[in-house]
Amino acid sequence: MPFINEIIRHRSLSIVGLEKNTGKTVCLNYILRRLNEIGFPCAVTSIGVDGEQVDAVYGSAKPEVTLYDGTVFITSEKHYASRRVVSEILSVDPRRTSLGRLVTGRVLCGGKVLLSGAASTGVLRQQMRQFRERGVPLSIIDGALSRLSLASPTVTESMVLATGAAVSTNISQLISRTRFACRMIDLDEVDADLQQKLSDIGQGLWAVDVDGVVHDLHINSVFLLDKNKGDLFAYGTTIFAAGAVSDRLLKFLASQKNISEMHLIARDFTKFFVSPEVYSDYIRKGGHISVLQRSKLVAVTLNPTSPQGFKLHSEEACQRLSEALGLPVYDVMKV
Repeated sequence: MPFINEIIRHRSLSIVGLEKNTGKTVCLNYILRRLNEIGFPCAVTSIGVDGEQVDAVYGSAKPEVTLYDGTVFITSEKHYASRRVVSEILSVDPRRTSLGRLVTGRVLCGGKVLLSGAASTGVLRQQMRQFRERGVPLSIIDGALSRLSLASPTVTESMVLATGAAVSTNISQLISRTRFACRMIDLDEVDADLQQKLSDIGQGLWAVDVDGVVHDLHINSVFLLDKNKGDLFAYGTTIFAAGAVSDRLLKFLASQKNISEMHLIARDFTKFFVSPEVYSDYIRKGGHISVLQRSKLVAVTLNPTSPQGFKLHSEEACQRLSEALGLPVYDVMKV
């Protein structure tokens, strides 16, 4: 029962993919089936739409989401009406989405369902609090497209990363892209004291001096760096970026003569929008990077088939990825 024992140690789990068609729904169905087999209750929803029978982009067949007796789930009014499960309504959220209000239900007799959930991580956090208040020990969020934001540790405690031939049919490129994603997920976490000082800061660039005092640099965006270059290091070389971290910021820091003293702190790995080349150049020159909260990656899964029908050799791809990442990689169709 690979990685299930690790999942149930956490209160929440996100399933995210590096690309569309990397097997998130197959992974979700595997997890739900295994949890049902051991009698572990859970709640499930989606950010976006998951469980559709036909892929909206490629027109290929897709697996539906199978829910079991006792599972709590959230979906839109439209898709709740078309469900193929017997369920009871627990609540209806008055806020409207493009597919109607969000309905919370409990499965009475298992079957298939189309999941379409909240579009924002803020609503997802509220929903998970509601799940816990109902006594559900584990909340699962299924991703849509390549939305990594829901894998933020501010949203879910743990995550499963889905990769595969949809990312690249070249095994070397697949390894490279997956390894970089895992490297960002595994960034070091700052100490608890600094975490507490910075956690409530919402935007802009901030500095932390040698005494641990936090200073507002009054630079609201990395796009304003050119006008404020002289102010960035007024309090030292430890910088906290409360928002997104881009190639622009890393290139600027890497160009400094004292790059080996640079310590960039981001909120979590989902805030990085950087290329592997720029990141590697920053690290190679001696720069340091850490995050306020580190994500717990419990598993990497592989879909060896691309949307165009090209198939990687599953066992070889899993083995090579596992060796490169230093952790197990599973083809959930074969476990």
